[in-house]
Amino acid sequence: MRSNRSPGHRLLPLHRRRLPASMIRSLAGNSFRDMLPDSSLAFLHRFVILCCFFAAASLSCFILFKAADSVGLRLRGSVDGSSHLRYVLPFVADNSTADRDEYKIEKVLKNAAMKDGTVILTTLNEAWATPNSVIDLFLESFRLGDGTRRLLNHLVIIALDEKAFSRCLVIHIHCFALVTEGVDFSQEAYFMTPDYLKMMWRRIDFLRSVLEMGYHFVFTDADILWFRDPFPRFSSDADFQIACDHFVGNSYDLENKPNGGFNFVRSNNRSIEFYKFWYSSREMYPGYHDQDVLNFIKFDDFVIDIELKMRFLNTDYFGGFCEPSKDLNQVCTMHANCCFGLANKLHDLRVLLEDWKLYMSLPQRLKQLSISSWSVPQNSSTTLGAPIIPLRKAPYSERKIRSIVHIQMIIALYALDNTRIKHIICTQGIFFT
Repeated sequence: MRSNRSPGHRLLPLHRRRLPASMIRSLAGNSFRDMLPDSSLAFLHRFVILCCFFAAASLSCFILFKAADSVGLRLRGSVDGSSHLRYVLPFVADNSTADRDEYKIEKVLKNAAMKDGTVILTTLNEAWATPNSVIDLFLESFRLGDGTRRLLNHLVIIALDEKAFSRCLVIHIHCFALVTEGVDFSQEAYFMTPDYLKMMWRRIDFLRSVLEMGYHFVFTDADILWFRDPFPRFSSDADFQIACDHFVGNSYDLENKPNGGFNFVRSNNRSIEFYKFWYSSREMYPGYHDQDVLNFIKFDDFVIDIELKMRFLNTDYFGGFCEPSKDLNQVCTMHANCCFGLANKLHDLRVLLEDWKLYMSLPQRLKQLSISSWSVPQNSSTTLGAPIIPLRKAPYSERKIRSIVHIQMIIALYALDNTRIKHIICTQGIFFT
C-alpha cells in the first residue's frame, strides 16, 4: 500500500499532533467544568451562594445606616468622637454639621406648624420624662381639656437628653433632641443651681433660633396644664406676650411680674432682636436666671427703641399656684409655679387634674353657676418655707367626698328651683366664686 506522504515527511507522535481549530473550541467550552470532580463543583456552588449572601447583607446594612443618618440617628462610637453625646441627636454643638442640623429642626417645625406658622414648644429632660411623671400629666391635660386635644398636633417636645428623647418618641409625634456639649440636663435641675441656669439660658437661645427660622411659637413649661385653647385670649397686635406670677390688673403695665414658663411670641425683627438682647444680658447680670433678667431689661431703653410690643397675660386665664385662676369657666392654663421639688409638683398637678375632671363632669348649666374651685396648691409654697393658703382648707380626701355628694345633690335638686340651689349648697359648705 502506497503512502500519500511525500518523501522525507516524518510522522509526529500522537501527543504532539495539533488538533483542528473547531475541535479545540469544542473542547475548551466544557473543559473547566468537566475537569472538576463532583465535590469541587459542590464547593464552588456553595461559595458563589455565600458571596451573594454577604453582598446582600452588606447592601442592606448600608441602606439602613443611610436611612438612620437621614432622620438624625447616629450610632455610638461613629462619626466624630469630639462630643461625649454621639447618639440620636439632630442638634449637636458641632459647627461642621450646623447646616444639616438646622434642616432637621426646620423639618420638625414644618411638620408641626399651624397654617400661620405657629408651633407649641416645651422642653423635657429625663427627670420629667419617666412614666407617670410631669410629661404624662402635661399631655393628659390636652386630652381632657376643652378643645385642646387638636393642639397636640402642633406640639414639639424638645428633649434635653437621650432618655428624654427616647421617651418622647414613644409618647408623641413631634420630637427634637437639643444637646449642649459638656452639660448634663438629664437630672432634676433645682431652682437657681448652676445646671438650672444653664438650662434656662439654653432655652432662650434656642427660642431665638426658632424665631429666626420664621416661626411664631407658644412656649410652655411641661408643668403647665392646658384646659382651654389659649389663642383666643392672645392680643392680636403684640410681639411678645408672657404669663405672670403676679398680675397687677393691666396687661400693659411693666410692674407685672412675668413668668418665663409660658409665652406667645410672633416672629419679626423686633422679637428676634429682643431675644438676642435678652440672651446677651445674662453677662450683664451673672448668676440670675432668664426671668429675673427679663424683669431688669423690660425697662431698658433698648426695648423701647426697637418698639417691641410687650403684653402681660391675665392670671384669670393663665393662672398658677402663685396666683390661681379662680373661675374654671374661664381658665386656659394652670402652672405649677411657686412649687419646689418634683414630688410636690406631681402631687399638686394630679390634684389639679382631678379638680378639672370633676368640673367637666358637671352639666353645662351647673358649670355656669361657678360652684367649682381649685383644691390646690397643697404641697407648694411661694418660698422655701412659706406655704400658700389653699383655696380650700379641708383635707383633700374630705373635700373630694363632699364634692361628689354635693354634685349628686345638685343634680337631684336642679329640677326644683334654681334660687333654692345656691342656698342649700352654701349651707353645706360649698361657696360660689
